[in-house]
Amino acid sequence: MGKQQRYFCRDCKSYFQNKKRPVKLEQILLDRYINKRQTLTDLAHEYGKSINWVRSKITAAQNVPKKVAPNGLVIIADATFFGRFFGFLVFRAPELKRNLYFKALSYESILEYLIGRDAVEKQGIKIKAIVLDGRPGVRNVFNDIPVQMCHFHQKQIVQRYLTLNPQLEAGIELKAIADTLPNTNKEDFTNKLNAWQIKWNSFLKQRTVNEFNPKRWHYTHKRLRTAYRSLNNNLPYLFTYQDYPELNIPNTTNSLDGSFTWLKQKVNIHRGITKQLRDKIVEHILTN
Repeated sequence: MGKQQRYFCRDCKSYFQNKKRPVKLEQILLDRYINKRQTLTDLAHEYGKSINWVRSKITAAQNVPKKVAPNGLVIIADATFFGRFFGFLVFRAPELKRNLYFKALSYESILEYLIGRDAVEKQGIKIKAIVLDGRPGVRNVFNDIPVQMCHFHQKQIVQRYLTLNPQLEAGIELKAIADTLPNTNKEDFTNKLNAWQIKWNSFLKQRTVNEFNPKRWHYTHKRLRTAYRSLNNNLPYLFTYQDYPELNIPNTTNSLDGSFTWLKQKVNIHRGITKQLRDKIVEHILTN
């Protein structure tokens, strides 16, 4: 057999005698930049190079997605935005703690979810069920599989219309019902919601007439009606995880939301960076 070649890893300051080369310098620099919180100036000083050289190496680093066995998986899909017109849609397998697909977005749309599903299935992965944040119309993309509405997002919707401290008695009671979501079942929750609607039916129908045009009017408690309508419309999807216990479907998108928080923290460490470096950080974190 021929003599094995020895490789020197500058980062580890040692030689490796192996058929596989050590991690490329570009990957080492990228990892240090993102996970070790080293700045471009720090890395340039350590390697005796210019800041532009370090930046070019980091930008050139290649992220290689890990392969996933083509078994049936429960998926969480959601989008996060860094600003008004820059965000990412991500499909994640919480069981594997791995992102299967991500794409940069200018805005969230039903079409992007359709493209994402197609991309995941082209990897040979069967989607057994999906957890969504409740965006209107997206459920139709997955109407052939079990769909779970995220409890956290549902409670946020109710809170947006009722606030944290509703003043109306009807609002206080409805928020209390919504707060039981993680600790109840479909039958009990449905009964409480129906009982609330019957109790406050007349109150919900109250109208306010336009003083300048008596023919024009609006419902007096519009925000309360909207909060109730959200719970009622999403009810068929709030307890899917209980309907299919064998699938171990999460009842929130927390697995993905946690990675979004981590992602934004990493990006914010390096404020003022170029778009190329920002995209590289996001790509690296979402791939690994």
